[in-house]
Amino acid sequence: MTSPTVSSGAVGGTMAKLFAYAALVITTCIMVFPLVWMICVSLLTADRAQSATVSGDLVRLIPMEPQWGNFSEALSQMGSVRWQGFLDALANSVVVTTLVVVATVLSSSLVGFAMARIRFRGREGLFLLMLATMMLPGQVTMIPLFILFRSVGWVDTILPLVIPAFFGNAFFIFMYRQFVAQIPEALVEAAKIDGWSWLGVWWHVMLPLCRPVTAMCAVFTFIYVWNDFMGPLIYLHSDEQATLAVALNSFRNQYGGINKVNLLMAASLITMIPCIILFLAAQRQFIEGLGKGAVKG
Repeated sequence: MTSPTVSSGAVGGTMAKLFAYAALVITTCIMVFPLVWMICVSLLTADRAQSATVSGDLVRLIPMEPQWGNFSEALSQMGSVRWQGFLDALANSVVVTTLVVVATVLSSSLVGFAMARIRFRGREGLFLLMLATMMLPGQVTMIPLFILFRSVGWVDTILPLVIPAFFGNAFFIFMYRQFVAQIPEALVEAAKIDGWSWLGVWWHVMLPLCRPVTAMCAVFTFIYVWNDFMGPLIYLHSDEQATLAVALNSFRNQYGGINKVNLLMAASLITMIPCIILFLAAQRQFIEGLGKGAVKG
């Protein structure tokens, strides 16, 4: 005969699981709704999109006759010549994002490795000072950095967006340091016995082992830089240097009123595609990096 204690415990566990699943479903719906709204609006005609947006009627958001031509029309209107404006902005975004991702991964992993394995005077103090910079808002350094880059003639070039990445990112340095600290010291000693220098140990031993943290660093950096609007707006003044975020804002000002909201959503979805593809491709390593990078074993 089953005891009342066991039965009540089983019921309580089942209720807890149902509550957890319900919370996950509700949270997922809340997070996914803006994306679904964008997709639906991007497939509507201009009149129907305007009516659905103004009235807030969710039924009107259902695209009965999807307008797939909205995407090509949105791209064609991002420049004076068909596709030219979009392709120029796309090329600029790809160049800036690739350089920043590579620079951030290399510099952050190198500094994190040094903080975890190389013993030198003042190491802990420098590490705490570096972590303290994470509490400094970007708005505080915005004007001094602009004055500095203007004085060296870097304004209207990609250098102010790329060069700072070669000095590392405090958050990713912390993640690399915590991950490297979990790696057995015997691997480092074996590599040094084989004749590798510290740089050799970092490149040939640590970087391959830090693949989960590297994936997380690359995904976070890619998404941030790809969607960054403030940096390119401040430093890139000419239309030829504009990135996708700046081009999308210009498109919003010119065509993105309430009468063209369907084209604005179509253009926004197109700019999101690389981020979605990258996350899906690196999802396994990304989640593994979140789990391992912040915990010291």
